[in-house]
Amino acid sequence: MISLKPEVLVGPGRGLRFGESPRWRGDRLWFIDIHDCAIKSVSLSGDLRTEIALPFKPNGLGFRSDGAVVFSDALKLRMYSWRGGRLDPIADLSDQAVFCLSDAIVDGRDRTFVSDIGYNFWIPEAEPSDSCVIARIDPGGGVAKVAEGLRFPNGLVITPDGKTLIIAETDGGCLTAFDLTAEGGLSNRRVYAELPEGVRPDGICLDAEGAIWVANPAGGPAVLRVREGGAVTDRIELDSNAYAVMLGGADGRRLFICASASHDPAEIAANPSATLLVCDVTVPSAHASR
Repeated sequence: MISLKPEVLVGPGRGLRFGESPRWRGDRLWFIDIHDCAIKSVSLSGDLRTEIALPFKPNGLGFRSDGAVVFSDALKLRMYSWRGGRLDPIADLSDQAVFCLSDAIVDGRDRTFVSDIGYNFWIPEAEPSDSCVIARIDPGGGVAKVAEGLRFPNGLVITPDGKTLIIAETDGGCLTAFDLTAEGGLSNRRVYAELPEGVRPDGICLDAEGAIWVANPAGGPAVLRVREGGAVTDRIELDSNAYAVMLGGADGRRLFICASASHDPAEIAANPSATLLVCDVTVPSAHASR
């Protein structure tokens, strides 16, 4: 098993509050800063900038083929697009989601898949739901529930051929796969990988060998690389908690990590500790050549 040591790309005190949903786009890493109500980006040299300032807490970042940026108003259960400086509502998910929207991904046909946290994380004693969903938003704005009965569905990836969607079930301690049909349906639910005891997967990304990098905010390892079936090949230990990961860079061999000492909103408001970390890996992103 390989142990990796990341370097700090953006450290505390640079204006970060809580990074999530990192996506490599062009020559920059885009990500959501949930508690700063913004979508930001950073270069490999650490040049940080705010791309979109928002009047709500966003989550679940994706990009359509026309260049539109897609994301949610997580607490009001609505999806929006941003293009040419214009913010447009595209879907209301209040009939599908329980409390708060989680991660999202846009596929090659500009359909957005978004997961549902399922509980009120503002209340520490709140119990998560075990009946969370994945919803699909079509380019025209139509909404369909495509999976349910999930245990805190979180990070998502879609394979380069567009035929498989994999999601992290945070409370299930596993990665779950579905066949993704040409019509946008999900079927043949199965376990892609059972994770080691104590791992609660959050954000994930896919490499060219079909292995998945997993952020584990529950503790050590903070990040692990898992093959289909559950074999762990790489691990990263941090002094902080990892919440999301993404492969990027010119050759797809840079692993970015969104980390923070806490995800508690009150602690973040009083003393934000968010960092962006990066390290080199051997296997590139599954989407590096696209």
